[in-house]
Amino acid sequence: MFSILFLLLAAGVPYYILLEKKTRLNSKSIFLLSGFLLLSAIILSLYVENEHRTSLVIVSFASAIYSIYKATKTTNFYKLGYYLIFVNAPFFILFEGAGAMYSFSLLVSLVGLFLIGKFYEKNYGSANYRHITGITLVTPCVGTYLTLYLITLALYPPFPNALFFLSHIFNSEPNTLWYIIVVTLFFANFSLAMGVMRATLFGRPHSDIHYVHMNSKEKIVHFLILMLLLTLSFFGLKETLL
Repeated sequence: MFSILFLLLAAGVPYYILLEKKTRLNSKSIFLLSGFLLLSAIILSLYVENEHRTSLVIVSFASAIYSIYKATKTTNFYKLGYYLIFVNAPFFILFEGAGAMYSFSLLVSLVGLFLIGKFYEKNYGSANYRHITGITLVTPCVGTYLTLYLITLALYPPFPNALFFLSHIFNSEPNTLWYIIVVTLFFANFSLAMGVMRATLFGRPHSDIHYVHMNSKEKIVHFLILMLLLTLSFFGLKETLL
């Protein structure tokens, strides 16, 4: 029963298919709901042992494959955020105890991506990173934060997502299914994040476009997120070396 509950909370089943059809819930709301449910799974896993079953891992992996496809079709930061929750759901199930820290690090990264989406929406009229028109203001400070979040999601060390990922690899007993899931989702995370980086306004600078400043409050929030990611990197490195 708890295994199924973990699967649902960690977005192992694509309930967003139903939510996307409901006009009352926009992409921003679906992301917040998905993130809250994943956080609930992380907290619950601290009190209840997460023992994966092969059948549930396969179900989660199947939904992850579909979510990879959906993620390649979107140009919206909010949608990309909750698709990545689904893409990484098998790691929460498969990694057992270590999956909670990986998922928490993932969630922190996605909160940063969510805030980038809000910045785009406020300043460019939409959270869609390929549909910006008109002349704006100055300097791409937001591009630095966006790049850091994306390379974290792409599983680059020494960022925490990669370190918790490596920690599990070093301390696991792999089988054929394990190899298939880990290799597939590693390249999926990398390809999706790098694809977004190339396609965004800040991935393709244009001499005719002036960039919008982040205000002080936005810079502080993103700085705190990066500090949290750095702290998580320390714990991830510690687990990897143990």
